[in-house]
Amino acid sequence: MVKRILNYAGWLLIAIILGFLHMRIVLGPGSKSTSGGITFLNGIHDFVLWYVGSIIGAIIGFLFILLDIFYLNKKLQHSKKATLIRLSVIIGLAIIIGATHYFLEKIANVI
Repeated sequence: MVKRILNYAGWLLIAIILGFLHMRIVLGPGSKSTSGGITFLNGIHDFVLWYVGSIIGAIIGFLFILLDIFYLNKKLQHSKKATLIRLSVIIGLAIIIGATHYFLEKIANVI
């Protein structure tokens, strides 16, 4: 049981990193100016990067864990490529969730 929890904690960490990567792509790099107003905006940029990136990563991780518990464990029980398939599934989920977030934020103007 502990091994399974640690395994899912690792997948959750990968999902959160993918969430940060998505937000880094959406927000772009922060500016490097040292003036007072720009420094404040850099702080907001970093906060949004960490806050929204962790939320998106948690959503990716939650959906992946549900998918893994209810579907992938049964299908990949004796497969030698189980880790590679799980990695491709979590990357696919990140792409789908990232595209949905982008659509809702930029095109539909909901977020």
